[in-house]
Amino acid sequence: MPTTIATRLANHFQKFDYHGLSAATTTAVKRLLLDYLGVAIAGSQTGSGKVAREFVKSTGGRADASLIGDTARVPAAQAAFANAISSHSIELDDIDVLALFHFSPPVFSAALAVAEQQGASGKQLLVALAAGCEMMERVSKAANSSLRNRGYHSTPTCGVFGATVAAAKLYKLTPLKLASAFGLAGAQASGLMEMYGPSMQKRFNPGPAARNGITAAGMADFGFTGADTIFEGERGFLRAFTDKHDAKQLVAGLTKPYQLDIEFKPYSCARPIHNAIDCALEILKRDRPVLGAIKRIDILRHPDWAHYHKNKTPQTYHEAQVSLPYAVAVALKEGQALLAQFVDRKLKDPVLRRISDLVEIKVDASLPRGVSCRMTMIMKDGRKFVSQVDYPKGSIQNPMTDDELRAKFESLAQPVLGAGRATRIADLVNSIEKCADVAELMRLTAKPDSKPKRKAAARKK
Repeated sequence: MPTTIATRLANHFQKFDYHGLSAATTTAVKRLLLDYLGVAIAGSQTGSGKVAREFVKSTGGRADASLIGDTARVPAAQAAFANAISSHSIELDDIDVLALFHFSPPVFSAALAVAEQQGASGKQLLVALAAGCEMMERVSKAANSSLRNRGYHSTPTCGVFGATVAAAKLYKLTPLKLASAFGLAGAQASGLMEMYGPSMQKRFNPGPAARNGITAAGMADFGFTGADTIFEGERGFLRAFTDKHDAKQLVAGLTKPYQLDIEFKPYSCARPIHNAIDCALEILKRDRPVLGAIKRIDILRHPDWAHYHKNKTPQTYHEAQVSLPYAVAVALKEGQALLAQFVDRKLKDPVLRRISDLVEIKVDASLPRGVSCRMTMIMKDGRKFVSQVDYPKGSIQNPMTDDELRAKFESLAQPVLGAGRATRIADLVNSIEKCADVAELMRLTAKPDSKPKRKAAARKK
């Protein structure tokens, strides 16, 4: 086999097995599995989650895998598509350390659907999840920040390769077939940053990545061949999607244990906004400002993110979740920034509108990290309250505890599934390596009162 990046990666991931996973990786993946399920369960009941579920149910096909938050079973690729959209629908999904992408919507959605289809065990699932996350991060390290700055959304464009590896591990692809699958994944890489606004656009993006990863691995398994030069080729992924890249990052340290750094979201909005929320909450707790006495709120952001999330007047909760001024305002007024704070009925609140309008965002290249934030709250009497946050809550340096993650999961899953079923899911995830069939876990994600309705009408041609 010629030595290309794809073939080197294929050989690397072919060697993955449960006994080779480090304790740190196993723990990280299990924590993320619980987080993913909570977020997807809650997200399945949103407008975008419901549309995705109804759409895939209307397409028919074999009942291979579960739709989270539903009783229906659909083809694995379709389940992955809808579940990925659900898991990205409430802005509480995980994040990488640079805040450039979300691991779980593409990778976990694809892996769980194929694992259920194949009758895979919990150990096999953990291997697929670890491999998929590593692959996704390798692609991002090679392509970003140029990929993002050119207008591509990293979660789907990098995630399709992670989803492909996860599916390939569960399909038990040979290295030769996995190298082909990389080519087929690259042919389907897509996702644009033109996604902010009142629409559901942002929620859609990881859906095709999860589905396309399964398609790439499945087609390769049947013998369809793909270009193994997909990464470094003259017209390959890196040259097409970036102005500047580092292909060596794709294969760096293949012989060494890989450190998988996964961060979690305590707030229901875009991750680069979390630093500003932490600043606001620190000032609120420490200085107890009277909201009506605030004259101005100056926020310094690193150039990496200073020109994003600036909308002061969001019209829908989708827009609010990517609005730094709104997030700061609601955190100051309500002392939190959870799912309940990002709802349409709050957007016309005169207090929130007034505080949002006081926020001024400026650029400061001296800040130490791309997501760093320094807030100065200037009061009408001249007092100034200052806070700087470089590592937001949920980051590697400021982590959420296991108890905090469990509480987050329960707050999201219990309203949909009930306390008993939510507890059974959490307990099963905690010992997922002992699970003989992942279908046991996925059956628990069905909404108890979600009784099958009349068959969805076939789509008209």
